[in-house]
Amino acid sequence: MSFEENKSWERYIKTALERTLHSIAVIAKRVGRDPTSVRLVAATKTLSPHHIEMAVNAGLRMFGENRVQEGLAKMHALTTRESIEQSFGNLSWHMIGHLQKNKVKSVVGNFDLIHSVDSLALARAIDDRARLLETSQKILLQVNVSGEASKHGVSPSVLQSTVHRIASMKHVSLRGLMTIPPLAGTAQQTRAIFRQLRSLAMEIESKKNAGVELTELSMGMSDDYEIAIEEGATMVRIGRGIFGERKVLS
Repeated sequence: MSFEENKSWERYIKTALERTLHSIAVIAKRVGRDPTSVRLVAATKTLSPHHIEMAVNAGLRMFGENRVQEGLAKMHALTTRESIEQSFGNLSWHMIGHLQKNKVKSVVGNFDLIHSVDSLALARAIDDRARLLETSQKILLQVNVSGEASKHGVSPSVLQSTVHRIASMKHVSLRGLMTIPPLAGTAQQTRAIFRQLRSLAMEIESKKNAGVELTELSMGMSDDYEIAIEEGATMVRIGRGIFGERKVLS
């Protein structure tokens, strides 16, 4: 990529980021929320370390990766890169894609937050790995609110019992819930799913059980983050809305 292409892309994401942050603030205020209660996780699948560096220069600090090895490669490339203008040590990396148990060893201790813990078995594997590393891993529990067979996540019917079992684990810190609505769903269907996730979290929270504090709701992406914020999202995962159509960049 030439110097002019670099500058053009950096201007593009800076403008898109400013537009997105303004939109988040307007939506939050409209429903009586503090805009700072909603955090933007930039979904950076297929972006290169060079483009992540430009995204950092534009003001982004929280990045969400779908693939473990791709994310680790970016972390390594950035933390070993010397830069006079920017420090990359204060970035927050989130695992937002489906996580297989055989990848747990690589994720625990490297990602600040795992959004996609979709089963009790996966939570146990994370707890075991974190115990070996003598650390605590922050996670969100993915809930399959829509009930789609193609979706990962815990069923709402067993959510409460799953939460309490995870809460007893000593090396996992459960911070909240995550969900993904149907891709082809209507706005009304999407709203109902987000509203149900918040309701499930509030119901569990109301019981005031020890070790259970579901303060985070990760829901909403480029096409539906407005609805998500209206329904209580504390984290929105946005990629295309900032970086444009997903493509491999060098």
